[in-house]
Amino acid sequence: MNKTKLYWIFQLMGWSLYTGVNLFFFNLAGKLDTHQLLGLLVAQGVFIFVSHQFRNLIIRWRWLKMPMPKLIPWVLLLVFVLGLISYLLIILIEYPIGLISLVEEVRPPVILLNVMTFMLLYFIWGMIYFMYHYVESYNKSLKYEAAINEIELNKLKSQLNPHFIFNALNSVRALVDEDPRKAKSAITQLSNILRNSLVMDKKKLTDFNDELRTVVDYLDLEGIRFEERLRTEFAIDPDSYRFQVPPLMIQTLVENGIKHGIGQLKEGGEIKIETKVQAEQLVIKIRNSGQYHLSSKKRQRGYGIDNTKQRLKLIFGDAATFSIHNDGDSHVLTKVTIPYNF
Repeated sequence: MNKTKLYWIFQLMGWSLYTGVNLFFFNLAGKLDTHQLLGLLVAQGVFIFVSHQFRNLIIRWRWLKMPMPKLIPWVLLLVFVLGLISYLLIILIEYPIGLISLVEEVRPPVILLNVMTFMLLYFIWGMIYFMYHYVESYNKSLKYEAAINEIELNKLKSQLNPHFIFNALNSVRALVDEDPRKAKSAITQLSNILRNSLVMDKKKLTDFNDELRTVVDYLDLEGIRFEERLRTEFAIDPDSYRFQVPPLMIQTLVENGIKHGIGQLKEGGEIKIETKVQAEQLVIKIRNSGQYHLSSKKRQRGYGIDNTKQRLKLIFGDAATFSIHNDGDSHVLTKVTIPYNF
């Protein structure tokens, strides 16, 4: 249904409701007769006509773009003029057909009461009209913002996957000459990871269980390359499986910990993935051997940190949190908090 048709439906329904309420009370008071009925129908026609001109003036003068403090005085002035015009139109229509007494209707108290009543009606009509358009404009801005966010998310994901594939292939390449059998096994694991990543690439969020499987496969793949230099530990809260997370988010943070932490240590190190559910929030902690050097922040934090922070902001706004800092003298702790059923 187009907006013009919707406008006329509400226009007719609204003024018909006003007429119906008046008919009900006149009938309740025992004052309803043919003259009253015709008078109400004439008034309804006038209200429809004048309020439509009100709409035309709002559009012509571009009041929908005017700030509210500046708009209100002009609206009050216009509804006064429209109330006065409506009163004159009703008299000009009803008097020739004998529905009213001119002597009665031109008394100052009657004029003032009727004009004030019509002003109130048009003011309410105007507020409804302005509210509808302000809400519509707000919804459009939200849709536009959502579209921009979606574009940005797709951009971030398109950057993430090639980066992930490149690093994984480097892991496999290191094994080809050294141990062909392990290289073959690693290629099988890599194909599983890539299959999952291609499916996840179409989603804004994925089940925690699916993300955890990708992390396990990735650590198995890295375990072939690092051998005893990489030690892994998982402490997963069973309630974590109720949550959804951005695809490849945990894997990216784990990869960051290995590349910039464990991979820089001759003796290797350990990485622990721990989750807890607290107050309907999923808290993910990734603790890895190494140090987070604030003096060379850009170099040390790795590619995935900025990507992860941007994705969390785009998807969850301020409802998600991210932090990374040294945990003692030999470990780095990365912590992400994600809301449930966002």
